Amino acid sequence: MDATDADIDLRDPSLYLNRELSQLEFNVRVLAQAQDERLPLLERLRYLCITCTNLDEFFEIRAATVRTATQYGSAQAPPDGLSPSVALKLIHEKATDLVGRMYATWNQALRPALNDAGIRILPREAWNAKQKRWLRRYFDDEIMPVLSPLGLDNAHPFPRILNKSLNVVVVLSGKDAFGRAGRMAIVRAPRSLPRIIQIPEEISGGPHDFVLLSAVLTAFVDTLFPGMQVKGAYQFRVTRNSELIVDEEEVENLASALKTELVGRGFRRAVRLEVADTTPKPILDILLENFQLPDSAVYRINGPVNLNRVIQVYDLVDRPELKFPPFVPRPRFSDEESPFERIRERDMLLHHPYDSFSDVLELLEHAATDPDVLAIKQTLYRTGKEPALQEALIEAARNGKDVTVLVELRARFDEEANIRVADRLQEAGVQVVYGVVGYKTHAKMLLIVRREGKALRRYVHLGTGNYNSGTAKVYTDLGLLTADPDIGHDVHLLFQQLSGLAPAFKLKRLLHAPFTLHRGLIAKIERETANAEAGRPAWIVARMNALNEVAVMQALYAASRAGVRIDLIVRGACCLRPGVPGVSENIRVRSVIGRFLEHSRVYAFCNNGKREIYCASADWMERNLLRRVETCFPILDAKLAQRVHDEALASYLADTAEAWQLEADGSYSRVQPEAGAEPVSAQGTLLAKLCG
Repeated sequence: MDATDADIDLRDPSLYLNRELSQLEFNVRVLAQAQDERLPLLERLRYLCITCTNLDEFFEIRAATVRTATQYGSAQAPPDGLSPSVALKLIHEKATDLVGRMYATWNQALRPALNDAGIRILPREAWNAKQKRWLRRYFDDEIMPVLSPLGLDNAHPFPRILNKSLNVVVVLSGKDAFGRAGRMAIVRAPRSLPRIIQIPEEISGGPHDFVLLSAVLTAFVDTLFPGMQVKGAYQFRVTRNSELIVDEEEVENLASALKTELVGRGFRRAVRLEVADTTPKPILDILLENFQLPDSAVYRINGPVNLNRVIQVYDLVDRPELKFPPFVPRPRFSDEESPFERIRERDMLLHHPYDSFSDVLELLEHAATDPDVLAIKQTLYRTGKEPALQEALIEAARNGKDVTVLVELRARFDEEANIRVADRLQEAGVQVVYGVVGYKTHAKMLLIVRREGKALRRYVHLGTGNYNSGTAKVYTDLGLLTADPDIGHDVHLLFQQLSGLAPAFKLKRLLHAPFTLHRGLIAKIERETANAEAGRPAWIVARMNALNEVAVMQALYAASRAGVRIDLIVRGACCLRPGVPGVSENIRVRSVIGRFLEHSRVYAFCNNGKREIYCASADWMERNLLRRVETCFPILDAKLAQRVHDEALASYLADTAEAWQLEADGSYSRVQPEAGAEPVSAQGTLLAKLCG
């Protein structure tokens, strides 16, 4: 390293990408799936709707946070150095471009392709007389009775508009029955109304003809204002800040405080306004004034403002040839053996969705009825709607087991569901705890204590994903089932720490946030750096959902400068710039977007030829490493470690079908196969190998 190299400041903001802009880039990659004609048509529609939903959440949380910072300031500047006002401007520019691409994909590609396939989402101008008569009756019988139009005047101020709800602003002329002059009214679509209406085949002539609720509302809205003339009807939707704020140290009951906050979540400060692109400026100005938003918060929409609701068509249309081929996850437990015997014999690795999540449920159900099981402890972050896991825990408690469940009430957008789960478990006699004040418990742990002869043995499941059978079918995640005494000891201490008031323990095998994971990762990166400087082999391969923690990025930059080869597989936002001369020339970053949502977290280190492989619940983000309870566990069995390396790392580095490479400027380019070679899909290869 020469003097010029030594002068490089790794804190230089130009070395870092903006988190919010990187997150928007991820949604560009998801949208590219909707534009990919190689994929089944209804799957492309699903990707478009996922992009819409992702963008909603982005505005509810990330953009809302930046907008708040423009008004009240932020605790510290982000590593990229962008001020909140500049970041908000760039967000608007990039989001506007993304929205334009989304609706172009819908209007110019997917809607015509669906029509050609016999799946018609009919616009108003395409309705024939028979369809229009049926829709008019449907409006009169099913829609109008639940509507409450509100004419705006001095006695009727602008109503409260629920977050992400469908609304129509109506421009009127004439007078009503009381002689009041009409100018403008708001029609809110209750959540009880279906957003997609299927026209009966005998009416429409086709089995898959649909109409959007927004089109029906605007077509027949004049029915709501008899004696007046409708001059225009324009759909709109407002997105609000959805981050819940509870001062945990001030409240006496976290569950009660969250229930109170949830009531008002749908009416918090507005951050985005979507309107029909035909909305006149005077009407738009009235909407902006009422929502207290600037012009830069407006997104004019050429299509339905709630495009994500078209996802219902995916489930309503039974056309297997237009969807991904089905597959059956493989079970790992046989009917002839006890799960405990199998795990005691040797550690097991579960790679979802290729391996069935039913194995985890089977283990828990077996523990609930096994007379030798004394205690069950589990963390729950996102539980899903299926009750099998809850039923097993309840049955265990009724069978006299000591059952303790840590339910994380603050799992974003799942708070209400988790409160219901916690209440149900408590009513059945399960001891429920809510974790640690100020720290979300994101760790995925299951501990079963069983008496075997004169001794107690601990059985453990540790995972990278949630105990959720629904997401386990569409997310890639890794889980370890083990009876290793040291890992069992560590997990026991972690539960003791979470449910009691225990001090920080020194663990034998696990790294855990917020105590040892952050510094442990940096120590391992620095060890690779030292090995490279000493001329020893050194490399790092890590896979995660997002990367933004500054100290970790600086350690990676230093390692790269020392000659460590670093491959990062980062699905979503990545704030590190690869390929910067003199800084990150040895770092490659790729993102894989495929049939399944990449959710596994895996870290591998060369360790001078004595390879270490860890799986974790934590991304390399500030919140995960410093402000959450997370676990990071080693894969000790050599064969399983090789499986993790081959299936979760090497296969993704070899992907040339669904992989994108991050460039130094923050853009992504598709990874291309070598000339003459067939594209290689990591997910496709694993499906064929593990489920074929």
